[in-house]
Amino acid sequence: MRRDYQEFVERGAEIIVIGPDERDSFAYHWRRGAYPFIGLPDPDNAVADQYGQQVKLIQMGRMPALFIIDRQGAVRFAHYGESMQDIVSNRGVLGILDALNQSD
Repeated sequence: MRRDYQEFVERGAEIIVIGPDERDSFAYHWRRGAYPFIGLPDPDNAVADQYGQQVKLIQMGRMPALFIIDRQGAVRFAHYGESMQDIVSNRGVLGILDALNQSD
């Protein structure tokens, strides 16, 4: 997402990554990675629970999830990964954004 960040911005999107780490650990990795988008630590799974993101301890914790939420707070697209590799590609997300922008 870092590599294609400008393409997301050009489509009117903002990326927010929510991670399970404690605040200090999350902040360290965020600074180290120099990510251009927003990062939010969620060690108690409060946000993950709100959006129904699954936690499977046998499969290393939180399963990937991706949401496109409009400015009014409505979820316009949701993808719940079945494994740690089940992640929508950047091209896939950009295509969904294009379709949503055309329908608005």
